[in-house]
Amino acid sequence: MFKFIAPYKKFLLAFLLLSGLIYLGIYSLITPKKTLPIYSPRDINPELVDTTVQHIGNNHKIADFKFTNQNGNIITQKDYENYIYVADFFFTTCPTICPKMTDNMVWLQEQLKNNPEVKLLSFSVTPDIDTPKILKEYAVEKGVDDSKWNLVTGDKKEIYYLARKSYLAVKTGKPEDIYDMVHTENFILVDKNKRIRGFYDGTNLDQPSDDDPKTKNMQQLLEDILWLSKNQ
Repeated sequence: MFKFIAPYKKFLLAFLLLSGLIYLGIYSLITPKKTLPIYSPRDINPELVDTTVQHIGNNHKIADFKFTNQNGNIITQKDYENYIYVADFFFTTCPTICPKMTDNMVWLQEQLKNNPEVKLLSFSVTPDIDTPKILKEYAVEKGVDDSKWNLVTGDKKEIYYLARKSYLAVKTGKPEDIYDMVHTENFILVDKNKRIRGFYDGTNLDQPSDDDPKTKNMQQLLEDILWLSKNQ
């Protein structure tokens, strides 16, 4: 039998190789490749976007900023240049969703502790209360890694504009107070080019999101961060 096959050995090897290449080609065609959208103001719920930027449909990037962190250090866009990072808005005295969001950010910090490409950034929406001293006490209590995660405070008007015009993640409060911020549960994923790549429910570690298909849970956030790390 083997003597019969011998003359056709090269042909069979070539056939098997070609069959394998065809299989891989078909598999790659029918298997969708992972991608992440690039979000602009026009893609987002208008409640979360300042009216002056709602018309923007592309080329949206996070604006420059300058705030003070839990150690009294000035933090700017330069500190996040060429990093993937996750941003959110919170306040230390929040009794509702903030504790869960912070716990989940701590969880994310632990998952990414050995990934030098990723940082975290939390903005206080009550900067008049959340002084650097208060933020430091909060950071120590929660186990914040200062080298990876900045909790920042500063001028409320500047934080408001950044939240509404750049991160697209904060609702307005009382009409009589233009800078009254109602933060959401959103964690915002920002790539190395300062573009928004996703919104995630910071209170949801692993349950599917029923409210908004654009909003993913924390496990999906981690998956997307790791994908960006390899593809950017």
